[in-house]
Amino acid sequence: MEVTIRKVTDRRALKKFVGFPEKLYKDSPYYVPKIFIDEMGTLSAESNPAFKFCDTAFFLAYRGEEIVGRVAAIVNNRANAQWNHLEVRYGWFDFIDDPEVSKALIDTVMDFGRKHGMTSIAGPLGFTDFDAEGMLVEGYDQICTMPLIYNYPYYPKHMEAMGFTKVVDWLEYKIYMPDRIPEKISKIAELVSEKYGLHVHKITRWDVIHNNAGGKIFDLINETYCNLFDFTILPQDLIKKYINTYIILVDLEMVSTVEDAEGNMVAFGISMPSIVRVLQKCRGKLFPTGWFYLIRSMFFRREENLELLLVSVKPEYQNKGVYAMLFNDLIPIYLKYGFKYAETNAELESNLKIRGPWDYFEKDQHKRRRVYGKNL
Repeated sequence: MEVTIRKVTDRRALKKFVGFPEKLYKDSPYYVPKIFIDEMGTLSAESNPAFKFCDTAFFLAYRGEEIVGRVAAIVNNRANAQWNHLEVRYGWFDFIDDPEVSKALIDTVMDFGRKHGMTSIAGPLGFTDFDAEGMLVEGYDQICTMPLIYNYPYYPKHMEAMGFTKVVDWLEYKIYMPDRIPEKISKIAELVSEKYGLHVHKITRWDVIHNNAGGKIFDLINETYCNLFDFTILPQDLIKKYINTYIILVDLEMVSTVEDAEGNMVAFGISMPSIVRVLQKCRGKLFPTGWFYLIRSMFFRREENLELLLVSVKPEYQNKGVYAMLFNDLIPIYLKYGFKYAETNAELESNLKIRGPWDYFEKDQHKRRRVYGKNL
């Protein structure tokens, strides 16, 4: 039966778009559903300020009346201007193991890109780096972390058969928890604090509400991540959305910041208990009971692992041991709650600075994900 592509034009179709992976991965123990209400908000122009600088369309692939794939086509005009290229992104890309389906979806994205004057295609990428990105190419037998993508092993084979090649890779690590703070970390943290006049500051809810702590974190993200692959410098309205989205998921005890003598933020580390098994249990639906299990897992009955979501150090303090101050503060908290290991977010293969601190710990590089691209 012929593959047909239908553009998503209403909320009913968007729900089908968001819900398709639940069908595709229903038998996978490694797939982790996204929070449904968050996905709907991210993909709705009414609630996502990224639509102001992105030209976007969503498509579903059908055989008859059965959905067999989905894809988002995104022209991020802000990133294209920042990086001086003409690139259409494909994201939210899922499909059955059928080359006709994957090709029909990608051809649709390429046509979308050409109509907008683009000369290249790359993905999986989202509107910004705070959307799931990177196709899994190693670690198919590992449960996915909350912010990232799981996909079947046949996905890369389809991309390569269509002439796509590697643009960039991200690595993920499993970091095993030590019995105590490594002595080298404690010594470096003390020396760095004394030499540069730095101190650890623990963010409170008052800081978030009255002292713009979330805004300061995202300003530092813009400053420190701006030269990383395809990063989109975030405007203030989008920063506000991300703060409102993520603040409810963060236990501030597991967030550390470093300030200078004047109280300026120079570094931060954000971590959280893993909630992936809760998301699997409730299938990404917070109602009617998902909220209860989510809160219980985050604050009362934690899993044995945690996720290291974001770490950032102001450029002038990089390579000066500031990471040690963050982990000198956070490791005792991890030990108090009995975490056995942590999983990193995806880290660029070429970004040696971000991976340097893991040399102090026993670790496994257990996942790899890739952006595939080609010229149009």
